[in-house]
Amino acid sequence: MKSEDLYKESKKYLPGGVNSPVRAYKPYPFFVDKGKGSKIYDVDGNEYIDYCLAYGPLVLGHSHERIVENISEAIKKGTTYGAPSEKEIILAKEVINRVPCADMVRFVNSGTEATMSAIRLARGYTSRNKIVKFEGAYHGAHDYCLVKSGSGAATLPDSLGIPEDTTKNTLSVPFNDEEAIKQLIKNEGNNIACIIMEVVMGNIGCIQAKKGYLEFLRKITEENNILLIFDEVITGFRIAKGGAQEYYNIKPDLVTFGKIIGGGFPMGALAGKKEIMEMIAPSGSVYQAGTFNGNPISVIAGITTLNLLDNKFYKKINEKGDYLRSNIKNIIEDLDLNLNPVGLGSMFQIYFNPNEVLDYSDAKNSDSEKFFLYFKELLKNNVFIPPSQFECNFISIKHSKEDLDFTSDSIEQSLKKVFK
Repeated sequence: MKSEDLYKESKKYLPGGVNSPVRAYKPYPFFVDKGKGSKIYDVDGNEYIDYCLAYGPLVLGHSHERIVENISEAIKKGTTYGAPSEKEIILAKEVINRVPCADMVRFVNSGTEATMSAIRLARGYTSRNKIVKFEGAYHGAHDYCLVKSGSGAATLPDSLGIPEDTTKNTLSVPFNDEEAIKQLIKNEGNNIACIIMEVVMGNIGCIQAKKGYLEFLRKITEENNILLIFDEVITGFRIAKGGAQEYYNIKPDLVTFGKIIGGGFPMGALAGKKEIMEMIAPSGSVYQAGTFNGNPISVIAGITTLNLLDNKFYKKINEKGDYLRSNIKNIIEDLDLNLNPVGLGSMFQIYFNPNEVLDYSDAKNSDSEKFFLYFKELLKNNVFIPPSQFECNFISIKHSKEDLDFTSDSIEQSLKKVFK
């Protein structure tokens, strides 16, 4: 059965034919048969060089030999226990050794759970209710963070089923805007428990903070007894051993992880200062629990992954990112196109936008229709990226120079088609 047939069948049983909205695109998505290394293969017999990588976690590529081997052995001992295992301590120590702000860790099952728990912990620690997020930032599909952007400090739910009362304590401001933060803290500072932020905004493309902005946020939060939470679900263990906080040399109070920490298996984590983390039950009164927290299979995958992410790994994978971004920049210049290539480390994107993108408002001015045409042309050329302009693309250690050169050629041919 081919992808088109499977999609027609899946719509009978799955809302929209998929289990997550980002997977849906017209006329229908391809259905995966398998993944190996830098490649993903569909049921129609097509092979693609994969830069989606399950939206980021597969930094070692698909079906990494060491992970498959270790998981195969571990699963013989059981799939879950509902009781502690020694491996949880080993992974916790590895996280603490790597991450500057981490004194203690709580393992959860997803990035969404991690950010939701971090917000609850911040409120419990500060005895304040309001939180601040940045317009366009995605912190998981939970009610407090699913708010409409572009409405200033006053926020409304961004989904049916969320009461307005739920988001009344969520304040939203533009990214990279110091004055907006200053004014918000002036008005609401005594009520704000935390500022939560993607250090690199990877869910509206790939936006970095302006020079000095992270330092500004760290200073103003400390001065006003507001916790600073880095959402490193995407950047954690991808751009540096200690994540974005190591890369930018800024130490938050709390950090959340997902994606890579489970080595391709469902997992997330919350980490931070001991005095804050010890407020989590059972040592404190901030409740957080989960039957699958510290699941032994995910933990083994996480240990295996982090053990492979050494300094040599980061040097090599970041060089791959530099190489591909340089090629993309040259292609855009040679074709004389008003596009904006961005990225860092092993992350990249092209904004179909002639202007610099510093926040969500800028990103929204991108030409998403042309971007989708570009996405479809890349698919025809056997390159798979996320289908939305407002996602980031990722490189794995398994992407070879031949992959990157083929991709560069495909990007050039695709852009020529889109802008002919």
